[in-house]
Amino acid sequence: MRKITKHKMKKDTPNRRQFIKTGSAAAVAASTISFPTVTFGKPDSRKLKIGFIGCGGRGTGAANQALTADSNVELWAMGEVSEARLNNSLNNISKRKPGMVNVDPKRKFIGLDAYQKVLESGVDLVILTTPPGFRPLHFKAAVESNKHIFLEKPMATDAPGLRSVMESYKLAEKKGLAVVAGFCWRYEPGRREFFKRIADGAIGDVQSMYATYYTGPVKPMPPDSARKEGWSDIEWQVRNWYNFTWCGGDGLVEQAVHSVDKISWLFGDAPPHSCVAVGGRQKPNNSGNIWDHIEVNYLFERGARGFLGQRQIPGCHGENNDYIHGTKGRAQIGGGLIITGKDAIKGNTNDWTYSPNGDLWRYTGPGGNMYQIEHDELFASIRDGKPINNGARMCNATMMAIMGRIAGYTGKQVTWDQALNSKQDLFPKDQNWDTGKHTPPAEAIPGTKEAISPHGWS
Repeated sequence: MRKITKHKMKKDTPNRRQFIKTGSAAAVAASTISFPTVTFGKPDSRKLKIGFIGCGGRGTGAANQALTADSNVELWAMGEVSEARLNNSLNNISKRKPGMVNVDPKRKFIGLDAYQKVLESGVDLVILTTPPGFRPLHFKAAVESNKHIFLEKPMATDAPGLRSVMESYKLAEKKGLAVVAGFCWRYEPGRREFFKRIADGAIGDVQSMYATYYTGPVKPMPPDSARKEGWSDIEWQVRNWYNFTWCGGDGLVEQAVHSVDKISWLFGDAPPHSCVAVGGRQKPNNSGNIWDHIEVNYLFERGARGFLGQRQIPGCHGENNDYIHGTKGRAQIGGGLIITGKDAIKGNTNDWTYSPNGDLWRYTGPGGNMYQIEHDELFASIRDGKPINNGARMCNATMMAIMGRIAGYTGKQVTWDQALNSKQDLFPKDQNWDTGKHTPPAEAIPGTKEAISPHGWS
């Protein structure tokens, strides 16, 4: 069960100004911190033991990348709710990284408490790739256990969970622990140069960004008849985690959060003032409760706007692009990484032909696997004694996505402070795999009391 203190709306609750200034919901008293014995501010040349929690496809990829990033590491322990999935992952990694896998059968842990056993097994670094509803709980435990951490996006599925993550990353910072988040585009060389040029004024002051995330469903919800006799609510929902807001967040929070992160990146990782959103569900989702499309309109300082369109419906237009307008030009991710001066466009908006009267830039520099670069830089920072901590920006992007979902589901214009201080705690209190009971909220109907009141406002 996630142990998170309820926050009341009062003067010392986290707000937009505090977030920009400190990136934290609460200061952590130094007297409560248990510091690592060997890592704080010092180069680390030990053979590092890796713990792996959540052994699905993305997690297996992350584990392989961790073993590629550094030659003096070994996979030491693994944790999963499914023994078959754990063994499949272990076989995959063992074939790809022979000699770097040292997972004794006694260090293969199964169950919802497997994360605790991995943390207690003697590991130095953990990979957290379970469904994101568990991220706050696992991240908090990992930081308190003095582990370096790679954690996949998003960081939480609700505001109470995100506030917990904010406190944990600040504690990790004080402890000198590395924290690298799976917002992979931040590690892609071309996009790094692209956003640097925009920040340096290549298109003047940014006025708007329109990000698209139009794709098919990631994990379609099976019919309720597929639920086997004896499966608890918790087992059924975790097996179909993507389709329940408490476990997956929904398509905006779990998938399109990558596009939200690029909007955050563009605006200097400063929280938006407010947002509104529209959306719903076109395809029946059986017992699941997430929407399959949403469009969010974020308002930033000086009236700048960030727009996000997200849809996961088969047979529709597909696109994952970004369109940015500034006072002196525009830029685009999609069909290349392109920045143009105001006179560099001829004809319609899709004609990027060079004009002598303007400037056209396309990225032609070195590439690199962004998933691998994440881990390369993570381990290099540990070895150098200068641990990376992605905490502030990973929380900003996640909160923006949760904020957009709140705006859509409630039908309200939602401020940053309202979203960050939302009281809606989605995490089930009964976390028993065999008997756990949990009835998630029904699919949201905007404007209704049922959609609005759980957040603590009317």
